Amino acid sequence: MRIALFDSGLGGLTVLSEAVKQLPDEDFLFFADTLHVPYGTKTKEQVQDFVRESLNQILQEDIKALVIACNTATSAAAEELRKEYSFPIIGMEPAVKPAVEMNRSTGKRVLVAATPLTLHQSKYTQLVSRVDDHSIVDSLPLPELVTYCEAMQFDLEIMTAYFNEKFAAYDLNDYGTLVLGCTHFPFYKPLLRRILPDHIEIIDGSLGTIRRLRHVLNEKGLIGTQGRGDIRYACSSQDPAYLLKMQQAFEHFHHIEHADQGNGVKVNG
Repeated sequence: MRIALFDSGLGGLTVLSEAVKQLPDEDFLFFADTLHVPYGTKTKEQVQDFVRESLNQILQEDIKALVIACNTATSAAAEELRKEYSFPIIGMEPAVKPAVEMNRSTGKRVLVAATPLTLHQSKYTQLVSRVDDHSIVDSLPLPELVTYCEAMQFDLEIMTAYFNEKFAAYDLNDYGTLVLGCTHFPFYKPLLRRILPDHIEIIDGSLGTIRRLRHVLNEKGLIGTQGRGDIRYACSSQDPAYLLKMQQAFEHFHHIEHADQGNGVKVNG
């Protein structure tokens, strides 16, 4: 039985990378809803429909757990899906809580970058209300960034201009942490590290999500011992070119992740 990870596109590969590291004796299915990417600019109702369509395809495989490796899909659909299915369903949420804890004593603020839909969902606003008791969290919608990532647009000049424009309204000296609240965004961590002041930490939710998955699998006696880290890729469009792009994107992220960790950059929350 495999652990399924699901996203609208390439972003969930950043979560898959963490899963492969933490759970080396498991096998995985990664499914991308390429017919409907990006999710972050759609309505909640549209995303709910897309998630259900994708899950119907995923369930043609024998899976023991599902990771919704997408902040937008988690906020729109995870709660309802857990009521309908008996296997563990693990979702994503922006790493706001650890970011706030990191900055409580520093006087610095937290900037959360995510898709517009994630930032407007009650799940996100309730999370911020619950943990941000000193009102230090600001939100930055980046609606175009998923599309850039899906196009494998990593050109230094183009993306530097994009981020500089988005950060222009913020005094970055006021911030201690940038939270990457979309699983596509960690592809840009090396570039963000170059742009941002050295004192700003960059964190995302992948580490905590896969720790939660591992805990739930242990709790339910589902932890694997016979797997070998095999990854099967699938997508809603059944496009062979996209399947190849997923493998290439996974290898690209694996490479930049190791490079960042080698440079001492904190990348997970």
